[in-house]
Amino acid sequence: MVEAHPRWGFWKCFARLRAKGHPWNHKRVHRIYRALGLNQPRRTRRRLPARVLEPLVVPLKPDQVWSADFMSDTLYHGTRFRTFNLIDDFNREALYIEIDTSLRAPRVVRVLDRMKEQGRCPQVIRVDNGPEFLSDDFRQWCARNGVAIRYIQPGKPNQNAYIERFNRTYRNEVLNLYLFRSLDEVREITGHWLIEYNDQRPHDALGGLPPSLYANRKAGNSTYELSA
Repeated sequence: MVEAHPRWGFWKCFARLRAKGHPWNHKRVHRIYRALGLNQPRRTRRRLPARVLEPLVVPLKPDQVWSADFMSDTLYHGTRFRTFNLIDDFNREALYIEIDTSLRAPRVVRVLDRMKEQGRCPQVIRVDNGPEFLSDDFRQWCARNGVAIRYIQPGKPNQNAYIERFNRTYRNEVLNLYLFRSLDEVREITGHWLIEYNDQRPHDALGGLPPSLYANRKAGNSTYELSA
């Protein structure tokens, strides 16, 4: 029998056999087809609901809007790892970077719970349409805590520009700068970098101030305006 591609389907396999001159009828071929376990249900793509284009604005104060995203990289010996990045749009503060070989929705929820224990919880969180953010775990956490989810439109990462800009900085200044031998090295260097990023590193969009100093000076009198 001709080798069947798993995505062909029965009738395409049957037509291929007939084209090769085999006289077997379709009932006989179908019995063999089923015996080989080739009659698998076709997987359908999950349709996303329509996403509304939201203007990117500068929040009035901390914890109004957070942005979240994932990145990936590779250790020196080839093991891949991921990072879950979380920032506050108000002052671009890097709230958290979780690092591991696998970061699924329950892990994202644990990070958010950790932030809540520290007294930080957003009114809105902006994310893409990745499976972690579409999961019941994530959506239920947001519902329980009164957090509105703002999904960007598929294929439009510029709609999450604050976290995209942060990701680029993190990659250039950390991930691309070192050859990591272990996850502990990634976490240690990232931890030191976060302190510098939040407390010392000038940010052009914040008038040359680091995020922590900007929050102290501007939280009470920032204006709600469209981002440049």
